Amino acid sequence: MPLDPTPVPEELRGLRIVLLVSGGVAAYKMVDLASALTQAGCAVRVAMTPTAARFVGPATFQGVTGNPVVTGLWPAGGAAEPHVFLGDWAQLVLLAPATANIIGRISAGASADIVTATILAARCPVIVAPAMNDAMWAKPAVQANLDTLRQRGLVICEPETGHLASGHEGAGRLASPAHLYRSMAAAARLRYDLAGRRVVVTAGGTREPIDPVRFISNYSSGKMGFALASAAADRGASVTLVTTASHPEHPGVAVQRVETADDMLAELRAQLKGASLLLMAAAVADFRPARTVTEKIRREDTKTMTLQLESIPDLLAEVAKDPELAGVYRVGFAAEGSALDDKAIAKIKRKGLQAILANDISRRDIGFGSEFNAGVLLFADGSRVDLEKMTKREMADRILDALVKKLPALHSAERVTVTG
Repeated sequence: MPLDPTPVPEELRGLRIVLLVSGGVAAYKMVDLASALTQAGCAVRVAMTPTAARFVGPATFQGVTGNPVVTGLWPAGGAAEPHVFLGDWAQLVLLAPATANIIGRISAGASADIVTATILAARCPVIVAPAMNDAMWAKPAVQANLDTLRQRGLVICEPETGHLASGHEGAGRLASPAHLYRSMAAAARLRYDLAGRRVVVTAGGTREPIDPVRFISNYSSGKMGFALASAAADRGASVTLVTTASHPEHPGVAVQRVETADDMLAELRAQLKGASLLLMAAAVADFRPARTVTEKIRREDTKTMTLQLESIPDLLAEVAKDPELAGVYRVGFAAEGSALDDKAIAKIKRKGLQAILANDISRRDIGFGSEFNAGVLLFADGSRVDLEKMTKREMADRILDALVKKLPALHSAERVTVTG
C-alpha cells in the first residue's frame, strides 16, 4: 500500500501522539500513518498488543518514529510503568485498528495489556478506529460496546465500506488516513488551542548573591508560574519554563534553571526568539548588592555591616526594547498591596505590556506559597477579567482562556514542532 498523500492537518503538527495498535490485519496501515505524523513534526510513540506484533514487528514502528515501541506492562529498570508514562506524555491517543476484542475489553474497563492500560491512564482525547469483519461490526454486542465508549467521552472514527481482508464487501474497513486525521484534528481543536505556539514562562524569586552562601530573594514559590507552564503545555503549546525554583516534572515543559535577574534576562533573550507569548510570573528582585564578596563574610570578623544596594534593570522593559522580540505578546504580573488597577495599568504603559495580572499581597489566603490565587487580568486595550479565589492551576486556565482570544493569528510558517 503506497503512502497516503493526504496531508497531516495543522492542528496535529507538533503534538505528542500515542498510537495504540491491536491485533488486526489492518495493523500494517499504521506504519505509514506513524511515518507521516512523524514527518509532519509530531512526536509519536507506539504501543502494541502481543497479537499486533504478529502482524507488524515493533522494529518497523521504531524505525519510522525514532522511539522505542512498548509491547508489555513491565517497566525497564527504575523507569515509570509504561502505561502511566504514555498516559501522562500523550496529548492525543489513537487506537487503530481497534478489533472487536479490544473494544469489548476497553468497554469493560479491563487493563490486562499495554493498550487497554494506556487508554485507562490517558489524560487526553482518545480516538478509537474500529476495523473488523462486516458481520462482527454489525453485531449488537459490538455496537453496544461502542455506545459505551462514546458515553465515556472516547471519539469513535467509524470504519468505511469496501473490500475486507476476509474477502467480503461491507462495513468494517479501517477508516482512511484522511478520515482518521479529521477525527484527530477535531479532538485536537477542542483541547489544544495553543498548538503550534511557543510559550515562555518565568517562575520563582531571583537570588542576588551577597557572598558565596548568602543572597537577597523573596517569598515567591514559583507555583503560579509552574501552573501556567503546565496549563499551556496541556493546551498544546511548546513551553519553556525559566525558573529559579524546583518544580514537578511535566512532559510538555522544558525547564531552564537560573539564579539571578541577569541570568533570567539572558535566558529570556535566547528563549523568546520565535515565541508567541511570554508569561512573566517570576518575582524578579528590584535590588541587588552593589558588590558581591567572593569569600564568605564571617560573623567574627565584623561587628556591623552595611549592605549597599543598586537597582536591577526591569526585565520586561528590556525585552520590550529588543526589536527581535517585538512580536511576542507580553504578560506581566504585579503583586501589590493596594490600588491594584491603578498600579497595574501604570505598569502596562511603563513596561510596554499587552496585559498584566495583578493580585493583592495583603491577603493571607492567596499568593506567595499558597495553592490559591485571586486577582484581575487587565489588558492594554482596556478590557479586564476579574478572577475570584481559586487554585493556581484553575487560575492558569482562566488566564489562558482570556489570552487565547487576544493572541494574533498564527501563520503556518510560524508553527513549531516537537521532538522526543
